Amino acid sequence: MAGKDRYVAKHGKAWAVKRAGVATPDSVHRTQGTAEQSAKRSVRFAGGGEVRIQGRDGKWRDSDTVAPGNDPFPPRDKKH
Repeated sequence: MAGKDRYVAKHGKAWAVKRAGVATPDSVHRTQGTAEQSAKRSVRFAGGGEVRIQGRDGKWRDSDTVAPGNDPFPPRDKKH
């Protein structure tokens, strides 16, 4: 499943959707919100997985499982 996962990270003044181990971003967006939507759409079309979102400070601030992925902590994830 790790090949389906996407990461939203700062990319200069923009936000990029990236895959682990790949230097070139899948896409670059002006806002973090649009990058997050794009990442979730990519993961959904790939068959589900994880989307991790990096904050402006460089720390991981959120992680969402996109269906039909396997959520490792279903009872704790009450946000989505």
